[in-house]
Amino acid sequence: MKTSKKGIDLILSFEGFSSKPYLDSAGIPTIGYGNTYYPGGKKVTMKDPAITKEKGAELFASVLPTYEKIVNSNVKVPLTQNQFDALVSHAYNTGGSDGLFSLVNKKAGEVAIRNWFTTKYITAGGKVLNGLIRRRKAEADLFFAK
Repeated sequence: MKTSKKGIDLILSFEGFSSKPYLDSAGIPTIGYGNTYYPGGKKVTMKDPAITKEKGAELFASVLPTYEKIVNSNVKVPLTQNQFDALVSHAYNTGGSDGLFSLVNKKAGEVAIRNWFTTKYITAGGKVLNGLIRRRKAEADLFFAK
């Protein structure tokens, strides 16, 4: 599967855009729409030159398939487009979670999956972040949207 426009818009709305490298909430050099590396695997550094929004969009488009592949290769049950998009957003932000993929593969109920989304991966640098709480809730809401 591929991420829909709705899924891409969700990711971009939470990532925001930065033309210059910055340290994310976990202290990782990041640029563009939450990119921590470039195509080919080179990591972003704080010394990298600024990029345009167009370059940021290209960078995002070039790394998104990596996260689609993570979801496609770890989820063994059929997904709706909304479920796929929610899982790709989560993987883009966290790298993916075996715990979440396992719940989805076991066809766990809404309460279990929603609880997982809203209680895990909501901290950075040891602090609970409101932005991550909002993102996990938005991902859960998209996952269960009809």
